Amino acid sequence: MIIYIHGFNSSSQSTKARQLGDYLATRSMAYACPDLPHRPAEAIALLSRLIAAQPRASVKLIGSSLGGFYATWLADKFDVKAALINPAVHVQNSLKTVLGPQKNYYSGEEYILSQQHLDELAALDQPAPLRPQNFLLLVETGDEVLDYRDAVAYYAASRQIVVPGGDHGFQHFTQYIDTILAF
Repeated sequence: MIIYIHGFNSSSQSTKARQLGDYLATRSMAYACPDLPHRPAEAIALLSRLIAAQPRASVKLIGSSLGGFYATWLADKFDVKAALINPAVHVQNSLKTVLGPQKNYYSGEEYILSQQHLDELAALDQPAPLRPQNFLLLVETGDEVLDYRDAVAYYAASRQIVVPGGDHGFQHFTQYIDTILAF
């Protein structure tokens, strides 16, 4: 099963989630993209249950931005492969700048991003991936939200694809779906 993990304030309706779902539907491949709770501990619990319910050999994670951060922790915990698209690294630090009122881009759900959120994210942070061979990093150098070099350094021992230009949404996503699935 391919499990797509969306980013911060996103959902299963994001562009990449829909593109991947459409692509996999034409190939009759099992796919899940749950809408995650805004609380990191709840999101990880939901994803952990989903992964644990599958034969481990059949699971591959694809995480984007905050979803890449979650996918890193989950891939190490469950020893599964993960493709990371413009992933957040040490996200509890970067989200400090946006503490306060938030709104999900797709559902319209409003909540307050608090220190408790950051503490839950810090509990998931790792100094480095435990199993770097399980990760495929895909970044675009034009990411306007996250510095791609942080991910390149963090996943230095993992396979990497660095694409010039682009943006945080990873414009070239559909061109790399086959590469992701073959990983």
